[in-house]
Amino acid sequence: MTDANTLDTEAVSQWLSTHLDDFSGPLTAEKFAQGQSNPTYLLKTPTRDYVLRRKPAGVLLKSAHAVEREFRVQKALAASNVPVAHMHVLCEDTSVIGSAFYVMDAIKGRSFGEPTMPSLAPAERHAVIDEMNRVLAAIHDVDITAAGLADYGPEGNYYARQISRWAQQYEASQTTNIPDMTALIDWLQNNMPEDDGQRTLVHGDYRIDNLLFAPDSAQISAVLDWELSTIGHPYADLAAVIMQWSMPQGAEGRGLLGVDRAAHGLMSDEEFIAAYCARRGLSGIDNFGFYLAFSYFRMGAILQGVLKRALDGNASSPDQAKRLGAYVPAFAEAGLKAARTVT
Repeated sequence: MTDANTLDTEAVSQWLSTHLDDFSGPLTAEKFAQGQSNPTYLLKTPTRDYVLRRKPAGVLLKSAHAVEREFRVQKALAASNVPVAHMHVLCEDTSVIGSAFYVMDAIKGRSFGEPTMPSLAPAERHAVIDEMNRVLAAIHDVDITAAGLADYGPEGNYYARQISRWAQQYEASQTTNIPDMTALIDWLQNNMPEDDGQRTLVHGDYRIDNLLFAPDSAQISAVLDWELSTIGHPYADLAAVIMQWSMPQGAEGRGLLGVDRAAHGLMSDEEFIAAYCARRGLSGIDNFGFYLAFSYFRMGAILQGVLKRALDGNASSPDQAKRLGAYVPAFAEAGLKAARTVT
């Protein structure tokens, strides 16, 4: 493996020839443009297509880019109500291409880079967002014991664990002092709600551009990018959706800031939360601002890591990584604003 954008197709083909039933070359690979974390490739053969996800090149933060976990959770969800791609094989032998990787089905479907979905009519947009809501509730309703995922995340307070982890990741990748980020970390550590006993599968990066939809309907064909998944608290996923929607419109912000949602067939934050609560039999969510503040903090820490990889020369898309990294102070500021809504 020469860099994050080049895949040794000969090495991959040789390995698949002995580890994947019915595999037949020759093999070509095309890197997907989107994504900052685990480089992803469309593999083409004369008989069928596959998708390969691998860890990026270079020195990585501890526990980051866990393609092995992505493979495990999607394989476990194959018989659930959560749509995922079929997992084929996992290669943990780093001598093959320089890092672990896995191969899954290539799913034909529609993807939407941002929640405005300009190509759709208002009624179609509403159906897509409602389906997004339905599948999020389905993820949180997975019987983790029956799925073999009870040990997929530690016991204990999810937010205490996550805040500690991401604070460490942020500090390890920090490139400049951001006072608001320090203040947000302090606030989160001192204002965690009591554990309410909810312990579910969480996706960790649930947003519209990580979903594939059927070519001719609003049905989700596959939930992608499970790198940050674990066993934890479901409101983190829900708050992450709301957090994303507060971002500016466009390919990088991927938000709904300034959009007349009702006119465009898009749910308000309150409608999305209410629909989710109805699907999961919840009466409501107290102090949602904490979960929102946590989401801003975690995304800020993630983007700081993206920026650090770009500066170190290990980013999948360096220019975009640097642009995204510039948003970290804005996420910290938004997190503090959400914190002020908590009573």
